[in-house]
Amino acid sequence: MQGRLSPQMNGRIQAFPWPYWQEEFATAATLSLPSMEWTLDAERLDENPLMTDDGRAIIRALMQTHSIGIPSLTGDCFMQEPFWKASSSAGLGKGLDMFRRVVVACGKTGITHVVVPLVDAGSITSAAEESCFRHTLLDCVPLLREQAVKVVVESDRPPPEQARLVEAFPEDCVGVNFDMGNSASLGWDPAAEIQVLGKRISHVHVKDRLAGGGTVPLGTGAVDFPRVFDSLADIGYSGRFILQTARAHDGDHAAVLTQYAAFISTFLAD
Repeated sequence: MQGRLSPQMNGRIQAFPWPYWQEEFATAATLSLPSMEWTLDAERLDENPLMTDDGRAIIRALMQTHSIGIPSLTGDCFMQEPFWKASSSAGLGKGLDMFRRVVVACGKTGITHVVVPLVDAGSITSAAEESCFRHTLLDCVPLLREQAVKVVVESDRPPPEQARLVEAFPEDCVGVNFDMGNSASLGWDPAAEIQVLGKRISHVHVKDRLAGGGTVPLGTGAVDFPRVFDSLADIGYSGRFILQTARAHDGDHAAVLTQYAAFISTFLAD
């Protein structure tokens, strides 16, 4: 996850690393990390290099120089300003415009998966919000296909409700981002959840959290890693695993990410 190789921004566990984003490509290459998930915030959205022609040119050059792919984006901007919670048609229009511009920017950069977090400030809490999300996203299906971009929804709802939500959308355009840490924190059984969501799981965030609590180093929280990885293998999951992990307390972010990569490699090798 972009930013995990940089000092924390204003104490936040996850944010676009403005002073360091270019340096992260070289560091990731040194650590033999093949890909990076872009992080996009609502704050300074239009200044983000992903959102400008010049910025995208720099991104593409860095990708080529360091052999680092940017296959996915985590849309924290949508969680921070969720269009499905807009209180007016003007607010909905503004949010939808942001969503469309981000999808086009991803298409121009070769980003194929956009994580839309329906958690925290973006959690769907009413039938009206769910209806707005469903109908608005369905209207965007032609744009998603045009840009070859797939939305992967991350939700805090019980697994059957997650499955019902994504069933409303075509499989080539909308899937599920399975966040193992969030699921463990909420108390979901990973084998049952993964079985219910099945082939709609198109993306995976690797994280560990305490039951009902926050993010902790891998292997110290509530995630049953063998059960998670066995269950993903059972459904034939062959997508990416993004390290959205706890930050290094001593500031040695490269070392802790190396440890985390080695930790999950033991499960992927089985």
